[in-house]
Formats: sequence, structure tokens, C-alpha cells
Amino acid sequence: MIFRKLIDRSDERPVKDVPAHIIIILVIAFLCQIYWSSSKPLSAINIKKLPEPPSQIESQLFGLGDSIMISKIFMLWLQAFDNQPGVSVPFKNLDYDRVINWLERILALDPKGQYPLLAAGRIYGVVADDERKRQMLAFIYEQFSKDPNRRWPSMMHAIYVAKHRLKDYPLALKYAHAVAQQVTVKNIPSWVKQMEIYVLEDMGEIESARILIGGLLESGAITDAHELQFLQDRLDRLERENDTDKPVIP
Repeated sequence: MIFRKLIDRSDERPVKDVPAHIIIILVIAFLCQIYWSSSKPLSAINIKKLPEPPSQIESQLFGLGDSIMISKIFMLWLQAFDNQPGVSVPFKNLDYDRVINWLERILALDPKGQYPLLAAGRIYGVVADDERKRQMLAFIYEQFSKDPNRRWPSMMHAIYVAKHRLKDYPLALKYAHAVAQQVTVKNIPSWVKQMEIYVLEDMGEIESARILIGGLLESGAITDAHELQFLQDRLDRLERENDTDKPVIP
């Protein structure tokens, strides 16, 4: 009987029986609530500033000696820091010096980890602020030099950003040259160490590109037959283009 009473709503008044002025008051109150929430100044919201990362010793204590585990926790926390209660902080509004300090600490805890460098290039390095882009590229370049054989993939993205996003070809060439000189591991795609040639061509430095290819061919450092043929074909093409560009002397 009790259950039947609970589900029996035949005695409830339909919405149409509610006086019109009551409905109007409720609608106005709802709209006022929306307006108040949207017009609330950001200063009234407690936007937290990114703190400095814990020291190496403090980080080890937090992770109970498991540095890899705490590095992953720090990375997740840092990446989620922009989502704060009541507000989403744009990445470009973060203190990038402190972001870099956090990324450095995370890499120090897990030197083999690649994600901090990936985040630097593909998350914090793609904001609509060229200065912050450059900060992240400088960070990637510095960290790459500490372990080039493992961290070269992050430099590929740094070269792309420098060349296509910043239109800074000398910077892209600097990064490509660093890859060519510092990466010594054998099992990487051939185009990685040849990126310097591509950048020189994009810069219009055809003669420099020809000299570089010729040096690679004569050095004996390249032994793969397909790679040798590729470089030779590229050199032949550049020489043909160079001959075409020369003025015709009557």
C-alpha cells in the first residue's frame, strides 16, 4: 500500500496549473544566476600560480624512493595544472620558467623518459606566443645534448617548429646540425641525420647542401647502398639545378 502511494502521482498538479507569475519569477532567477556566474570577475576566482618543483631529495621522499613513479605523478599533475576550480588557465599564461623547472625535475627523476620533452614541444611549445615557443625549443635543445642518442626524436619536432612555425631557418639549421653531429647510434632513419641538408635547401643554400652531401659520400661513414644511391641522386639533382641557374654567357 505504501509503495502504491509513493508511485501514485495522480494527485500532483501539472505544470500548467502553476501561476504564470511564479514561472516568470523562476525563469528570471535562473537567468540572473547564469549572468552572475558568467560575469564573475576572474579576480574573484582563486587562480593558483604554478609553484616551484620540489627538490631532488624531496621528490625522492614523496615517491618513497621510486623516482620513476613520482616523475609520472609530477607529469600528470603539471599537465592538469591549467584546469583549476572555476577557471581554465591558458598554457601561455603559465610561468614558463617554472614549467621548465618542473620538466627538468621530471627528467632528472626519469632520465630515460621521453614524455617531458614531448610535452615541451607539442603541448607547451605550440601556444600562440613565439617567445614561449623559443623557450621550449631552447629547453629541448639543452636536454637533447645530454642524451642525443635517446632524445633525437624531440629535436625533429624542434626543427619543424623552428622552420615552419617560427620561420627561423638559422635556428632550424642549428638544431639539424646538432643532430647530425651528436647522434651516433646507427639504428635511426637516414633522413634524421640528413635533416641539415633539407634545411639548407629550404634556405636556398644549394652550394652548402652540395658540399655537405659530397662530404658524406667521401667520408665513408655511409655504407648502406640505398642511402648512398639516394644521396648521389640528390647531389646530381642539385648540380643540375645549379647549372640551370647559372647565367648563360654569349
